Amino acid sequence: MHVEESGQGQPVVLLHAFPLSSAMWSAQRGALGEGAHVVTPDLRGFGQTPHGVDPPSLDQMADDVAALLDTRGWPSVVLGGLSMGGYVAMAFLRRHGDRVAALALVDTKASADTAAGSQGRIAMAEQLQHEQTTQALLDSVYPKLLGATTFAERPDVAARVREMVRGADPLAAAWAQRAMAARPDSHDTLRGADVPALVVVGDEDVLTPVDEARAMTEALPQGELVVLSQCGHLSAVEAPDAVSDVLRTFLHRVG
Repeated sequence: MHVEESGQGQPVVLLHAFPLSSAMWSAQRGALGEGAHVVTPDLRGFGQTPHGVDPPSLDQMADDVAALLDTRGWPSVVLGGLSMGGYVAMAFLRRHGDRVAALALVDTKASADTAAGSQGRIAMAEQLQHEQTTQALLDSVYPKLLGATTFAERPDVAARVREMVRGADPLAAAWAQRAMAARPDSHDTLRGADVPALVVVGDEDVLTPVDEARAMTEALPQGELVVLSQCGHLSAVEAPDAVSDVLRTFLHRVG
């Protein structure tokens, strides 16, 4: 598993969104590295990590993260994830919950896909495999990743995200879509997670909106909700300073 990292101190692992890579956390690696050892892995199939031959599964992604912790000798970490990274974090919580010292869920949701949503992911996976290009992601996923304000006022950010989507491996994206389509509801998992927990969401997020964030916060015994203005589903990229500030405050509180 390829990782990017910075800093020393409290170990923090941040998991990226679909269909991006650890590059989306570049601002947070720099901002948080003064008081923490921030590690941002490329999940399997994305960035510089191969996707291998295992059947599609978020549990497999979670076990990859556990193996990463083993290589570092870390019994526990502060674990964060955005979008798909949040799904993987919740799978990790189910399978390796004793290794989560604190949890940060950003622009994600604990609910499973509806039947229609799951079928849509499978159809997308089949299209990606058939065409072996990322055009389907650019047409259907990219327009929903950013908030209206970002599209209108931050064209440089929109262009950067578009290139990250374009650069994804279509076969890895198909694998991940199938893995996400099969994920369970995780609200009970969050109810059992009695650790410091932060939930962050952009107020223009149309994929995992504020109501989903509130539901996660209510499920978490120690949940805290922060709603960021004028950003959508990729708040860490759209409002990097704001997300870094929120995470820094959280890390200081749990440190």
